[in-house]
Amino acid sequence: MTSRVGPRAAGINGSDFKPRERVAVPQYQMCSALKSEVRKLNLVHLLLWLLVAAQVAVSHFDLVSHDTVSMPYQWEYPYLLSLLPLLCSSLSLPNNNISYLVLSMISAGLFSVAPLIYGGMEMFPVAQQLYRHGKAYRFIFGFSAVTVMYLIMVVAVQVHAWQLYYMKKLLDSWFDTTQEKKKK
Repeated sequence: MTSRVGPRAAGINGSDFKPRERVAVPQYQMCSALKSEVRKLNLVHLLLWLLVAAQVAVSHFDLVSHDTVSMPYQWEYPYLLSLLPLLCSSLSLPNNNISYLVLSMISAGLFSVAPLIYGGMEMFPVAQQLYRHGKAYRFIFGFSAVTVMYLIMVVAVQVHAWQLYYMKKLLDSWFDTTQEKKKK
């Protein structure tokens, strides 16, 4: 290190730091932005999972009457396994672990998207009866359970679709980075 008082190299006046401050190329900046989006979506996914888990726990442990919170639909039990892709994607982000990210994408299809598709089909006759005849038999805090669960499902489908999209982009970015390192 040089002192402030000592001689300075010719042609350097201290204003040449701008080009040297750039460390990350656009590829790494994109990886950082994609990781940030996946983390945000993981947080929303965790909140949705907690809502479903709370309903399942409250109804099974009889914490409140079944008039207040109805019994869960069958699709909610396999959806509780959607915590696994959430954990895998969270583990893959700090170290750019491609294996965990691929495992997260595959298990998201199995444990997140598939139960939502099944749930949409399972609840459709109940929703049809509600909107044709105005009769609801299950309730969550005074609201029709099928309406509440369809609202949760709409948000969950969007969250999982965006998660898969951003994870695919991140996977492509990581794969390109590892291929470039192998070429060098």
